[in-house]
Amino acid sequence: MNMRHTYLALFIVGTVIPYYHFILFISENGIDFYLMMTRLFTNHMSTFFAWDVLISAVVLLLFIISDMTRETIKYLWMPIVATILIGVSSGLPLFLYLREGYLEENEN
Repeated sequence: MNMRHTYLALFIVGTVIPYYHFILFISENGIDFYLMMTRLFTNHMSTFFAWDVLISAVVLLLFIISDMTRETIKYLWMPIVATILIGVSSGLPLFLYLREGYLEENEN
């Protein structure tokens, strides 16, 4: 399995697992933004992970946008949407999958 396939597999896993838990939360509580934020920042450990992921998402978005200005990678908007709607666990491997495909096409 090459790295491109690995990134695609990680994109699928990074989308399904977080969304599974998000759907469980929604099915139990409905769309309650206040409750989501309360649970996300419940204690120091959950706050640590929340800020770590949020800051990583901002860095990833800036990196993708920066890469958009240098390279002509197709569908680069998709990892931006995946990062915003799902998270870094989805957006990063999707970006790497698209970038790897671009690099394979332009190895000449």
